[in-house]
Amino acid sequence: MKFCKKYEEYMQEQKEKKNLPGVGFKKLKKILKKCRRRDHLPSRIASINQQHGNNCPRECAVCDGTFFPELQKEMEDVVGWFNENAQKLLELHLASSFKKCLTWFKGKTSHHLGLIQEGQDLVNYALINAVAIRKILKKYDKIHESSQGQAFKTQVQKRRIEILQSPWLCELMAFHINLKESQKESGAVLASPPSLFGGCSFIFDDGKPFLSCELSDSVKVDIDLTCSICLDTVFDPISLTCGHIYCYMCACSAASVNVVDGLKAADPSEKCPLCREVCVYKGAVHLDELSILLKRSCREYWEERRKTERAERLQQAKEYWDYQCRSFTGI
Repeated sequence: MKFCKKYEEYMQEQKEKKNLPGVGFKKLKKILKKCRRRDHLPSRIASINQQHGNNCPRECAVCDGTFFPELQKEMEDVVGWFNENAQKLLELHLASSFKKCLTWFKGKTSHHLGLIQEGQDLVNYALINAVAIRKILKKYDKIHESSQGQAFKTQVQKRRIEILQSPWLCELMAFHINLKESQKESGAVLASPPSLFGGCSFIFDDGKPFLSCELSDSVKVDIDLTCSICLDTVFDPISLTCGHIYCYMCACSAASVNVVDGLKAADPSEKCPLCREVCVYKGAVHLDELSILLKRSCREYWEERRKTERAERLQQAKEYWDYQCRSFTGI
């Protein structure tokens, strides 16, 4: 089955359950068909375009005025819906027993099997839309014999509307593994994943930890859990708004802030150590589910690192308050 038909069937099935935003795959393909105009262009323009490797003029109203704005709006809608619903689900999972009882009383899902199914559905939604976006941009570049599709992808990554950059995707993957492990420990029957969903796993590859997830062999997401600052497995992990994951203490050091002030006090000009993007610290997300997963999977390392970080935090807090006292008294 072609992906376009597979995607349309998936979205139709989901929209029967809830109103989900998605990529207008067929509509965008129709827009691109209008750009196949090499044979209809005046000979002078056609020869110029062939020299530059383009099938349509560089100033193309169809591409610049319709295709990219339409796709960008759809991407914003998809990422916004995904982030909002993933955050609600994860907040429910980490909520107190009282809040979970209230949720159950209101008729909303709060038991393990229901949470696992919702988490799988959200990860599935994110990955299949990521594939749809990748395929439509690839089709754009094929038709135009250009790399503008990749350039657009780079642009949306900078604007943080690329769904695979979302910290909530990483959290959902960890959440899915945590619930499965909890079920195994309790002896409960494991829920079978949906047909499109290949499942999530926590793996070590050449000694490095990764979160891995597959969608029917068509796409695989691997998230490196090694902090690029301390070069160790992330501890108390946070995700910057650019999508890169660090230890909280390492991120504070990179942002030139004290752990007492936290990342919200970071100057907007401070850059991500990897991608060099600015304004990435204030919106950082604490990855609580990932922290639970790492604590469960790397017990000895986690305990040793916890002791080391506790001592370092106490030292930083002492230095911070000593400085505040001296400033207040004028010493």
